[in-house]
Amino acid sequence: MKQDMIVVLDLGSTKNTEIARAVRNLGVYSEIHPHDITVDQLTQLSGVKGIIINGGKNNIVNGAVIDVMPEIYHAGYPILSVGHPLAKCENLETWPDSEEEIRNLLKGFVFDVCHAQPNWNMKNFIEDQVKAIREQVGNKKVLLALSGGVDSTVVATLLIKAIGKQLVCVHVNTGLMRKGESESIVRLFEKQLGENLIFVDASERFLKKLEGIADPEQKRKIIGAEFIRVFEEEAKKLDGIEFLAQGTIYPDVVESGTKTMETIKSHHNVGGLPKDLQFKLVEPLYLLLKDEVRACGLELGLPESMVYRQPFPGPGLGVRCLGAITKDRLEAIRESDSILREEFEKAGLNKKVWQYFTVVPDFMSVGVKNQVRCYEYPVIIRAINTVDAMTADVAQIDWSILMKITDRILKEVPHVNRVCFDLSPKPPATIEWE
Repeated sequence: MKQDMIVVLDLGSTKNTEIARAVRNLGVYSEIHPHDITVDQLTQLSGVKGIIINGGKNNIVNGAVIDVMPEIYHAGYPILSVGHPLAKCENLETWPDSEEEIRNLLKGFVFDVCHAQPNWNMKNFIEDQVKAIREQVGNKKVLLALSGGVDSTVVATLLIKAIGKQLVCVHVNTGLMRKGESESIVRLFEKQLGENLIFVDASERFLKKLEGIADPEQKRKIIGAEFIRVFEEEAKKLDGIEFLAQGTIYPDVVESGTKTMETIKSHHNVGGLPKDLQFKLVEPLYLLLKDEVRACGLELGLPESMVYRQPFPGPGLGVRCLGAITKDRLEAIRESDSILREEFEKAGLNKKVWQYFTVVPDFMSVGVKNQVRCYEYPVIIRAINTVDAMTADVAQIDWSILMKITDRILKEVPHVNRVCFDLSPKPPATIEWE
């Protein structure tokens, strides 16, 4: 179904995602594009009804204030400009303070000025993506990295709806999975996918590649590149594989760097892809925010237990085992994370807290066990709430629950003598530690 669209042009604003979300919440589709998009590129987008020029503090590139292409101003589209001093149209200095004021401003622009129709919803999105996938793939096969997380699960379900048996899913045990993760993923999907689900145990291979590597960016890129190599090897065993599907979502793209924003961290499916990639990419969730991915999953008929399962980063425990990865710290993370998830579920927090996990850093501290001095690792608990993963607040956990978790970790997890709780919101912190 053809959907009307409002295009947000990124001129260095930190509110791009917020504005795009606000437009979508009005029932009108919105996409974020770079400031230097051309008129030809703009007209190739389907259903564009108006443009929001979104300026901000990151609007200086190579020492000069950036602007949109001059012909954009004369392309015949209604334009709302905010925070952009060079705008050759009516320009607001800043966005209003409250969400309600922003909503009312956008409502007037989107409906009264642009005359857009509110036909953006997950049912229409799925129909459009199914059509787009079929057009892109044709009769070829698609290889999907099935981590078992929300994003890859939704992608798998969408691809099965679009191309059925042309989909081949590969689950790789990298040695960086949570406790029992690979086993549960295989059990969950083998009935649906049958012989189209391939399990690869590459744990020793990944850990060897990561041996002695402490830099988080280097770790992410090694993990990302090694993922692709494993897929390429599996693809060689199959006929007709030309496409690689990924659960890339918009926060992955933003944090991996844009033309007006420095890289926060490279996501394995964006900044970590090798330059000699042999596949064409299929990324149907590329412009969705995290909560929209969940809504898409529910619309596809996935159970809530699957759609709302704990988010898990692509590099797995590799970014929670800080610094150079060691097997003893990996095991400490698996065991402490398992305890945390078990106790949160008992307390009903698994449905109230958006994401929670444990981190083990690469330093030790002095402690006492059995009246003997010990020198062991701390475990750090991270629990946050967020809507779109772009900002996050610390979850307020009852003290008695934290003390019970602490007691269990100190008694049950080897090589650990401290438990800490991370009180940092995003920003300035990120959700993950690396």
